[in-house]
Amino acid sequence: MTSFSLFQASPSSLVYPKSTSFNQNTKSNHNHSLFLKPCNSFDQLKLCRSSSSDDHGFSAKYVPFNADPTSTESYSLDEIIYRSSSGGLLDVQHDMEALKKFDGDYWKDLFKKRDNTTTWPYGSGVWGKKEWVLPNIGDDHIVSTFEGKSNSYWAERFGKRLLGMNDLWVKQCGISHTGSFKDLGMTVLVSQVNRMRKLNHNIIGVGCASTGDTSAALSAYCAAAGIPSFVFLPADRISLAQLVQPIANGAFVLSLDTDFDGCMQLIREITAELPIYLANSLNSLRLEGQKTAAIEILQQFDWQVPDWVIVPGGNLGNIYAFYKGFQMCQELGLVDRIPRLVCAQSANANPLYLHYKSGYTEFKPVKADSTFASAIQIGDPVSIDRAVYALKNSNGIVEEANEEELMDAMTLADLGGMFTCPHTGVALAALFKLRNKGVIGRSDRTVVVSTAHGLKFAQSKIDYHSKSIQNMSCRFANPPVQVKADFGSVMDTLKKFLSKDRQSMNSY
Repeated sequence: MTSFSLFQASPSSLVYPKSTSFNQNTKSNHNHSLFLKPCNSFDQLKLCRSSSSDDHGFSAKYVPFNADPTSTESYSLDEIIYRSSSGGLLDVQHDMEALKKFDGDYWKDLFKKRDNTTTWPYGSGVWGKKEWVLPNIGDDHIVSTFEGKSNSYWAERFGKRLLGMNDLWVKQCGISHTGSFKDLGMTVLVSQVNRMRKLNHNIIGVGCASTGDTSAALSAYCAAAGIPSFVFLPADRISLAQLVQPIANGAFVLSLDTDFDGCMQLIREITAELPIYLANSLNSLRLEGQKTAAIEILQQFDWQVPDWVIVPGGNLGNIYAFYKGFQMCQELGLVDRIPRLVCAQSANANPLYLHYKSGYTEFKPVKADSTFASAIQIGDPVSIDRAVYALKNSNGIVEEANEEELMDAMTLADLGGMFTCPHTGVALAALFKLRNKGVIGRSDRTVVVSTAHGLKFAQSKIDYHSKSIQNMSCRFANPPVQVKADFGSVMDTLKKFLSKDRQSMNSY
C-alpha cells in the first residue's frame, strides 16, 4: 500500500484545477463574477468584475457573543481565536450599516441572479450570499462543492393524513455533498483556514470531535483543499456509513473510548497545544454558512415567512444559525418578521429541553444515553447560550422525543415518500406532539429541517423493519415476505395481502 504524509496535498485537491476548458466554473476566472457595483438605486444592480467586497465597505469580525453594547472587544477573522477574553463564546458580527446601503429588494434580486450561475463561487448556496458570510475573502481562497440550495419538499400526504396540515414542508439539508447540513458551515471554515494558511499562519491542519457528520464534512473539504484533517470519534457510537466518510477522504481518524463530550474535551486540549485549527461549532465561522439555509427557506417561499421552523438540536449551534439567518433578513428589510423556532431533542440527550422546562434557570449538563439520533447524542452542548438566545428572541419552544417516537416518525415519513434520518424523526415527532397540543395549527406553514440523508442511517431502518430493536414495537415495520418461487405461492400471497391489508395500506 502506498503511504502518504498527512502534510502532503491530497489527490482530491485536484477537484478544481487551475486550468480547464470549462472556464466559466473556475476560481481564476473573474470575468463573470456576479457582484454588486457601487450604485444608488435598485435599477443599477449589474454584474461587475470584482472578487472583493472592499469597494462597498463590507466587513466582518469576531466579537463576544451577546456582549454588552458598550463592549469594544473584537478580533479579526484572520486571528486564531475561539473564545472571548472572559472565556465566553464568540460571534461573527457584520457591518450592518454597510449592508443597509442596499435595500431588501436589492439583495433579493442579487441572490436570485446568482442562483443558477456556474460562476465561481456564486453558484454555491452559501457563497451566493458571500457579502453576508465572509465578505472579505478572495474567491481564490474559497473551498466549495457548490453546496446548499437544497429543496424544500412539500410533505403533502404526510401532513394531510397524519397531522391534518396542508402546509407542511421538509427542508432537505441532507441532500448535500457529504449528506448533511454540515457542508454549509464547513465550506466557510475551511475556506478561511485556506486563506490563513496562504497568509502564512502556522496551521498544520484542521481537527474536530464528531458524532459523524462534522467529520465527514471536514474531511471532504480539507481533502479538496489539500489540508490535513484530524478527526476524534467516539468508538462504536456512530454509523458505519458515517465512519467510512472521513476514512475515505484521507482524514487521520482517532477512535476514542469515550462519548462525544469526551472527544470534544480532548480536541480542545490538543488544539491548545498543537497548531491544529479547531473546527467544532465552538468556532463561530461555521454558523455563518449554516445560516444560509434559513435564507434559502425564505427564498423558496418567495420571501413569505413560515410560521414555524423545527430544527433537531445536539450541540445547538444550528438553531442559532437559523435564527441569525432569519434575523439578518428582517434587519436588512427582506422580510418583516421571523418564524417561531422549535428545537427538538432526543429524550436520551435532552439538556436544553430540561433547561427550557425549568424556565431557563441554571443550566445542567446531562450524561447522554444512547440514541438512534446519534449525531445529537450530546449532553453538554457548546452552544447552549446561543440556543437559549435564539429561542427567547423568536418566542421559541423546545420539545423532546423518545426512541420509539422518533423511530416511528422517521418510518412514517419514509412511508410517505421521504427517506429521512433519525434526527429528522426527532423533529417530526416533536411536530406530532405540538400538533396534538394545539400549539401548531392545521394551517400554519411549518418547515421541518432534515439535517442528514437517510442513507447514512440505513442500519437503523433495517433494525426497525426487521423488528429487532429491543423493547420497541416497531408498529409500522414493513418486512419482506418470504415466498416460494412458484406462481401459485406468489398469487396466494398477493391475494391475501390485497384482500386483508389493502385498506390499512391506503389508510396512511
